[in-house]
Amino acid sequence: MSVRESAISLLSDWQAPDPAQDALRHAVLAFVLARPDACRRECVPGHVTASALVVDHTGERVLLTLHPRVGRWVQLGGHCDDDDGDVIAAALREATEESGVDGLRIEPRLAAIHVHPVTCSLGVPTRHLDLQFVAHAPAGARIAISDESEDLRWWPADALPDGADHALAYLVGRRAPLAAEIDASAEKCE
Repeated sequence: MSVRESAISLLSDWQAPDPAQDALRHAVLAFVLARPDACRRECVPGHVTASALVVDHTGERVLLTLHPRVGRWVQLGGHCDDDDGDVIAAALREATEESGVDGLRIEPRLAAIHVHPVTCSLGVPTRHLDLQFVAHAPAGARIAISDESEDLRWWPADALPDGADHALAYLVGRRAPLAAEIDASAEKCE
């Protein structure tokens, strides 16, 4: 399955947690269906990106990067690459590259969607259609700052850094409900 096909599948099947997220789901899905290049960074009107909120083994802390281009603390993520098998693989690759953490376990369902304007590495204004996931770090995980970050730090989930935007706060708030949904699904299968 391609990155685009996986994005279409995820967006088609996702039960959004609220009307605002469902509206974003519809808009992003329509864009991806209309644009064969929607998952490539060269798609100037906008393109799908993949990110992951990395949560520590207790579920109480989140790993954030101080992003040099946007100048604030955000979850880990970035552009999809041609060799990513799907959007989930892209989010896991980005989180692993940007955190240095081995053994991340990513939840295979969307946590949230966020669309934001940005000037990308190509130097032109565009939009990121960010498909957001939650990943879990193993106990004792060691972090390493990548060259894509000014800083990397664990933050208490209930005490995000000053200047954290509403989208990050929303994603952090989705980590516990998402875990409960996954646990409930697992119990139904037993």
